[in-house]
Amino acid sequence: MGKSIRLFFKFFKMHLLSKLEYKGWWLAFLQQFIMCIIELLPTVLMFYRMGSIGEWSMERILLIYSLAVISFGIAEAFCDGFANFPWKMLRSGDFDRLLLRPKSLILQVAGSVISVHRLTRAFAGIGISLWALNRLEATFSVFNLMLLLLAIIGGTLMYSGIFIMSSGIAFFTIKALDWINIFTYASYQITRIPVPYMPGWIRGFFTFIAPLLVVSYYPAAAVCGWEAPYMGLISLPAGALFFTFSLGIWRIGVAHYKSTGS
Repeated sequence: MGKSIRLFFKFFKMHLLSKLEYKGWWLAFLQQFIMCIIELLPTVLMFYRMGSIGEWSMERILLIYSLAVISFGIAEAFCDGFANFPWKMLRSGDFDRLLLRPKSLILQVAGSVISVHRLTRAFAGIGISLWALNRLEATFSVFNLMLLLLAIIGGTLMYSGIFIMSSGIAFFTIKALDWINIFTYASYQITRIPVPYMPGWIRGFFTFIAPLLVVSYYPAAAVCGWEAPYMGLISLPAGALFFTFSLGIWRIGVAHYKSTGS
């Protein structure tokens, strides 16, 4: 385990140094930051124009949204190898070379592409969450900080699981499936909708199937006192359970892999 962690950090260092070789490396980080701000503009402008929706203020929405964005940003940065897996490794046959190496396939695929600049999304999310927590006058206790940390870890595991699951399915489809993007690049947008106003089937899906609300809404609600504090503790188990299920899909795909012809 220790050797695998050290190897992954070597992958990270390699990708970071290669990114810094370009004089315009900072533009990629700036682009990600601007995208985060642009994504928020419709929500901010709507609340400034229309005011709060019942007890749901802009700060409430942005806190839940920011927790999802932090988790997604971390998972996107370190699991970009899985996002590119269908066409970069599977269809090209490069995955065969990974099978010959005495290292974890998960580690090798994840380390093949680490998009360091995408961590900017996570840093932007941290800034938004701190602003929202301050405006909501949340208590910065050790327990609340632990809830937020568990939420980020659980959310990162959930999003990483989605990327891994999509690669496991690609063993059978031999290409990326566009509908998977609903659960990756588009799913965290659902957090900009007040939970009580979501259709029941959407709320149920993102609670029990893809537990996005479990790793974003419930921790935020526990920290701010909208829900019982123990509700924030389920974020890590939910994320870990979904990640474990995704690993099972990946292993099934690897077991059925028949190599790639010319």
